[in-house]
Amino acid sequence: MAADISALKDWRFSVDQEAIAWAVFDREGERVNTLSRRALEELGTIVGEAETLAATGSIKGLVFISGKPSSFVHGADIREFDDFRTEAEVRTGVAQATELLDRIEKLSVPTVAAIHGMCLGGGLELALACGWRIADRDDATRIGFPEVKLGIFPGFNGTFRSIRQAGPTAAMTAMLTGAMLRSSAAKGMGLIDELAPSPANLRWMARKAVLANKRSKGAGLAQSLMRQWPARGFLADQMRKKTREKVREEHYPAPYRLIDLFEQHGGSDKAMQAAETRMFAPLMVSEPARNLRRVFKLSEAMKAQAPKGSDFKPKRAHVIGAGTMGADIAAVCVLAGMEVSLQDINEEQLKKAFEQAKALFRRRLKSRTEVDAAMARLLLDGKGEHLPRADVVIEAVVEKLEIKQRIFKDIEPRLKPGAVMASNTSSIMIEKIAEPLADRGRLIGLHFFNPVPALPLVEVVRGAETRAEEIAKGCGVVTAIGKYPLVVKSVPGFLVNRVLLPYMGAAMAKLDAGTEREKIDEAAKTFGMPVGPLELADQVGLDICKNVADILGISAGAMEGSTLAKLVAAGKLGKKTGEGFYTWKDGKPEQKAPEPPYNAVELHLLGEELLKPMIDECERCRDEKVVDSADMVDAGVIFGTGFAPFRGGPLHYRAAQGAVTKREAA
Repeated sequence: MAADISALKDWRFSVDQEAIAWAVFDREGERVNTLSRRALEELGTIVGEAETLAATGSIKGLVFISGKPSSFVHGADIREFDDFRTEAEVRTGVAQATELLDRIEKLSVPTVAAIHGMCLGGGLELALACGWRIADRDDATRIGFPEVKLGIFPGFNGTFRSIRQAGPTAAMTAMLTGAMLRSSAAKGMGLIDELAPSPANLRWMARKAVLANKRSKGAGLAQSLMRQWPARGFLADQMRKKTREKVREEHYPAPYRLIDLFEQHGGSDKAMQAAETRMFAPLMVSEPARNLRRVFKLSEAMKAQAPKGSDFKPKRAHVIGAGTMGADIAAVCVLAGMEVSLQDINEEQLKKAFEQAKALFRRRLKSRTEVDAAMARLLLDGKGEHLPRADVVIEAVVEKLEIKQRIFKDIEPRLKPGAVMASNTSSIMIEKIAEPLADRGRLIGLHFFNPVPALPLVEVVRGAETRAEEIAKGCGVVTAIGKYPLVVKSVPGFLVNRVLLPYMGAAMAKLDAGTEREKIDEAAKTFGMPVGPLELADQVGLDICKNVADILGISAGAMEGSTLAKLVAAGKLGKKTGEGFYTWKDGKPEQKAPEPPYNAVELHLLGEELLKPMIDECERCRDEKVVDSADMVDAGVIFGTGFAPFRGGPLHYRAAQGAVTKREAA
C-alpha cells in the first residue's frame, strides 16, 4: 500500500495554485538535511505521487527546495554508513537510491533543484537528476562532491551525471579534489544552470523555470569528444599524475578507482552507470573508508565542544606579538569576519605582518573588494590602544615565562569584562604564566600550530585554576574561526608537542646513527605521514623543537652533541632561516634521490619504528587524562600532527593491529 503523502516526517509536499508541486526537505529533529534511509523512503513516496499527478496532467512541474536555513542537502547520512558490512549490502542500498534518482530524471514534467546552503555529495547527485538547477549567490551556498575525503566517490550515479553535465575535465576535478565550490564557480563549470541573486529569489525563479519548461543542455560537443578514446586515456593519465602528487594509491585508493572508472567506462553513460556501483561497493566497506569516516566523526565531536546557544560571540580580537605566529593568528581571525588589532613594539615587524596578512587574503578571498575589506579590519596597534575593546586577547610573543607573565599582569586590568585572555604558549604551563594575576582562573591557552592558516587544530589549554566557563568560551573562539578545539590539561608539551617530540627524537637519533635523512622522511611518508619528521622539524623551527625537547627531557634536544643542538647553535633553524636538516629554496627542501631506490620492506619497518614512540606517548597521555578520552587523543594527533588519517588515529591503529595479531594467532 502506498505511503500517506500527508504523513511525511522529513519532507513536505504540496501543489500550489499554478499546479507546481513543491518538495520541501526539512529533516525532523536535525540541524541540516542529510539523505537517511527514512528521508529516501519518503522521497520515493513524493516521486510516486509526482508520477501519478504528472500522468493525469495535474501538475506542471516539481521543485526540490530545502526548509533549512543553511542546508539544501549535505549528502548521505554518514551515521548510517557503518551499517553496511558487505559489498552486497552496499549494492542493494545504493540501487534503491539510484533507481529513485532515475525516476526523477524520467519524470514527464520539468524538475528543478532550488539550492541554498550546502549542496554536497548525495545532495548534488539529487540536484543533477533534476532537469534544471538554480543556486543563489549567498556565500553560505556551496556545491561539491567531498566523498573522496571519506574514502569513496559519488555512488548515486553522480559520476556519469556530473560528467554529462560539466564535461570530464571539470567534473572529474571536482570529484577528485572534493572541493566545495561557490555557486558562481559551479555555474561556470556547468554543474549549475542559473544563479539567483539571493535566497529570497529562489522560489520565484524556480516557478519561472517550471513554467518555461527549462531543461539543461549539459556539456557541449567539445567536452563530449573528450570522453572518447584516445582523449579519455590521455585525460586519465594526467589525472593519475596529479593525484600521485597528493596521495598514494595504497593509502587512498578512492581517487584512483574513480579514474579507472572514467578511463574504462567514461565513453558511455550506460556503461559508467552500470560500473559505478561495482567499483563503489568495495571502497565503501574498505578499512581506509571506515577510518576516514571515523576521522570525520572525531572532527564533529571536537566542534561540539563549543557551547551551544552561548551569548559569547567574539567580534573583536587583539593579538600581542606580530611575529609569524601572531601575524597568522590575526589574519585567520580577520578571515573569520572579526576586527583584529595587532600589537608589537617593533614597527617594522608590524609592517611585515601586515604584508604577510595581505598575501594570505589575496590567496583566500575571491575579489579585490573582499581583500580590501579584510585589510580594513586589520588594525596595526603598536601601543595596544584597542585592547580594551577586544572580546578575545591572544598573546603570541617569544616563549619566555617572565615576558609572558609581565604582559598578562600589565593587560589584566585593561581587559573588558567577559573577554577571553589567552596565551599561544607551546610548552609553558598555564598556571605558571598565571601566577602574577589577580584572577588566575581567567587565563587559558590557545595553542595554534604553524602554519596557522593550514593546520585545523587549536589546543585549548586548561590550567590548574582555569574556570570551566573560560575554557568553553575558548572553544567558542576556536570554532568561530573555523578550527577544531581540543581541550587539554596543562602539562609539559600539552598533547600534540608531547607526542610529536618522541617521534622527532627517534628520527633525529636515526640521523645521528647514520641513516640518510631522505630515507627517514620517506619511511614516515610510506607509513602515511604527510611529511617526514625531519622536514617537519625544519618547518616548526629547530629552536622551538630544541626548547620543547629540553623541557620534556627528550635526548635529541638535551644532548649537546646532537645534530639538532649543533644546527641550533649555528643559527640554522630550518625553513625560516633557509637551512636546517635541509636546505630550503622557494619554500621547499632540497632532497637527493636515492640510488638505488630504497627497499620497500626496509621503509615499512623503519616507518613503524619511527612511529612507535609517538603511539607509546599517546597511550600515556590517554592514561594520564591529558584529554578527555582516547578518541580525543586520536583527534588531536590527526589534526595536530597530520597522523595518517586513513589509519584512524594512533590509538585506533594500535588497537586494530593488536586485533589482527590476535586473529592471526588464533
